Amino acid sequence: MEVLNFTPLNGKCIRISYYNSDPTLRITGVGNLFVKNLGEEMDQKSLYNMFSPFGNIISCKLATDPSGHSKGYGFIQYSTEEASRNAMNQLNGSLLNGRELYVGPFVSKRDRETSNVFVKNLSSTTTECDLKTTFAPFGSITSVVVMRDENGNSKCFGFVSFEKEEDADKAIQGLNGKKWYVGRAQKKSEREKELKLLHEKEARERSLGQNNLYVKNLDDKIDNEKLNELFSPFGTITSCKVP
Repeated sequence: MEVLNFTPLNGKCIRISYYNSDPTLRITGVGNLFVKNLGEEMDQKSLYNMFSPFGNIISCKLATDPSGHSKGYGFIQYSTEEASRNAMNQLNGSLLNGRELYVGPFVSKRDRETSNVFVKNLSSTTTECDLKTTFAPFGSITSVVVMRDENGNSKCFGFVSFEKEEDADKAIQGLNGKKWYVGRAQKKSEREKELKLLHEKEARERSLGQNNLYVKNLDDKIDNEKLNELFSPFGTITSCKVP
């Protein structure tokens, strides 16, 4: 195992470990960590060696491009939560080849969708550090980003991800409308659906405003049928009502 572990085979590093009879560990995500800010020089074996002193690793994966170079992030899963906490406490914020490592709990895509907060109306000088300082009182933050254009200029919006959904809710309730717009981050499909409904609503309201007539001073004998009869020669009537 020591000799062959992480040996390249057909462009991929093979991984050899002791068999674990508990299949629920992978499913539940116990002891799962996300690591980022790794350098291009990082390889699978180096990542494993860096985290192995803290406990038994059941999964180690470095994200790589088609040529096999590091994409700068990876995933580690220990057999116990205690081991993952020890690794996180010791390595998060540490420097590796001039880079500050981020080591935190792995958050599934489903959970990220409910704990991710969208922030807009930022000033052009607002930084990730400013956002983190503002949102930190509401709970543990896993990532912060201010979106920028190709020249590095702020687009004046960003995202803050919390570990817990309830902390994201607290931030939205506590900060929205104070200075920035703070709301739940949406998928592209959700944003498009919401915009479509909004446009349809506005179109209906415009249509009603242009085509709706108010008639007053009617005789008490005029009912819906007579009113409809009076106006029907001028076009199709969609609604006719006498109060």
